[in-house]
Amino acid sequence: MDDARVVDLEVKLGYQEQMLDDLNEVVTRQQGQIDRLEKMVEQLTDSISDVQEASSGPRRPEDERPPHY
Repeated sequence: MDDARVVDLEVKLGYQEQMLDDLNEVVTRQQGQIDRLEKMVEQLTDSISDVQEASSGPRRPEDERPPHY
């Protein structure tokens, strides 16, 4: 192998290493965002369940619509 090819391969390897570092940073950041979003979805799901439970409490008969409406 001549020196020019070795230098070319070293340059390409350097770019690939930088690209892998950049991609790793992106993946790490995205995983953090996914974790935060999953937590938010869980909290929202719990809040919705709480609201549904609170609204499905005992109803008074006078608040109910007759079945023919």
